[in-house]
Amino acid sequence: MKELLRTTDPTIIAFAKALLEGEDIDCFEMDVNMSILEGGIGIMPRRLMVLQRDLFTARSVMRDNEIEVTVDR
Repeated sequence: MKELLRTTDPTIIAFAKALLEGEDIDCFEMDVNMSILEGGIGIMPRRLMVLQRDLFTARSVMRDNEIEVTVDR
């Protein structure tokens, strides 16, 4: 799996997941439990992961909806 986006804003994660589901792209949210442990103050980012084969399409969907994606390092 590849990281599509990383954010501390849970509304962006929810919106991105809904967009990806609409395109039949499977995604997985990581670090949910870490953000719960920090008490909900929003300092620990959550990551949204997609399969390698869906990464190009998922990035296009995010860009079309003005959601900033993670760039490969």
